[in-house]
Amino acid sequence: MSFKLPALNYSYDSLEPHVDAKTMEIHHGKHHAGYTNNLNNAIKDSELEGKSIKEILSSLDLNNSAVRNNGGGFYNHSLFWSVMSPDGGGLPNGDLAKAIDTSFGSFEEFKSAFSKAAATRFGSGWAWLCVQPNGKLGVCSTANQDNPLMAGIGCEGTPVLGLDVWEHAYYLNYQNRRPDYIAGFFNVIDWNVVSENFAKAS
Repeated sequence: MSFKLPALNYSYDSLEPHVDAKTMEIHHGKHHAGYTNNLNNAIKDSELEGKSIKEILSSLDLNNSAVRNNGGGFYNHSLFWSVMSPDGGGLPNGDLAKAIDTSFGSFEEFKSAFSKAAATRFGSGWAWLCVQPNGKLGVCSTANQDNPLMAGIGCEGTPVLGLDVWEHAYYLNYQNRRPDYIAGFFNVIDWNVVSENFAKAS
């Protein structure tokens, strides 16, 4: 079974002013669609066909650049869309909030660490909040379309929140002001979804 571009739970313009409609239209309808199609072509008639995206990425040969780039692009963007909402922002609660306090000291310390990871990722990539193999939460970043499910990239864990810092994710609205884009992201994070991801990963 081939992978399909996931539908959004909100309209392209509903995350404005933090993420503009034109960027959403191009990002979802062109970039993510391209990764999806290219992933399907890369796994067709191979032993990877029929596996879940998590199964593919967690046992990936990193030399398989077609699956690494397009499988990562498919998974990363699927997570990214799901953790944003027009009703997002605010603070996490429950078990996730407790885990953030335990792992980082406070929400503000987490926000600072996550924002730094996103701002200092040179070139294109992602910032992540992950449940690490030791069970604690951690922040890290990856280059290009790599993600923490891939072994051997120095950022292992199960992602519960991810932020795309490729220029195509923000340049129309923010130009070179990546820190402003990162700050805006915190206004649209759907902490309910992140909490659900945390519960599944813990």
